[in-house]
Amino acid sequence: MANPAGPMENPEGVAAPPATDMTGICFRDQLWLNTYPLDRNLVFDYFALSPFYDWTCNNEQLRRSSIHPLDTSHLSKMTGIEYGLNEALEPNLFVIRKQKRDSPDKVTHMLTYYILDGSVYQAPQLCNVFAARVGRALYYISKAFSTAASKLEKIGHVDDDENSTSKSQANKEAIDFKEVKRIDQILTSLHRKLQPAPPPPPFPEGYIPPTTEAENNGSETQQSEETIPSVDPIIDQGPAKRMKF
Repeated sequence: MANPAGPMENPEGVAAPPATDMTGICFRDQLWLNTYPLDRNLVFDYFALSPFYDWTCNNEQLRRSSIHPLDTSHLSKMTGIEYGLNEALEPNLFVIRKQKRDSPDKVTHMLTYYILDGSVYQAPQLCNVFAARVGRALYYISKAFSTAASKLEKIGHVDDDENSTSKSQANKEAIDFKEVKRIDQILTSLHRKLQPAPPPPPFPEGYIPPTTEAENNGSETQQSEETIPSVDPIIDQGPAKRMKF
């Protein structure tokens, strides 16, 4: 069945062959599907309406000769481009294979098309499928690593800040404690080695202290004598009386 609105033909009356990669498009003729049943006998006529069809194939020559285009008995005797029905699950799925025939026994597979619920698609090649899947996997893996790295970087900054703060505080506390302990040890050793100073001896009887400068500085001398402690204040404020931390 010819397509009245088929692809544009060249000046010689033969349409240009379709492109190799047409996986980004699909074909569907709802009017044809409403008019004819989609089965083994008419599926190729429906496929011939699509832009995937090569009008230079051997199947088209059989159609013009009023021979069924999928007749393998005639196709096996020809050479060139041909289409074959590889699998059919009527009326939902049909798989059509495009191949190049060099002899009755030598056929080279080129492309595969499938008709799913009336829509015609070109099946992608296996290498393209692997490349797309690997590329997608690498994209998501790279994205996951980027997200994890950003989160770990934030956590690392927080941990570094907390660790630096805690370490600085710990070091400060440790240094202060060591300094306090060292001073306490020094004071304790001095307290053990040095005896308290004895009280000053009393003045002899009849001794009159000089009054030349004593009168002027009498009050200061009296205050200084009153403030002289009997023991060393540093030793007296040793580790036994120091505030505990």
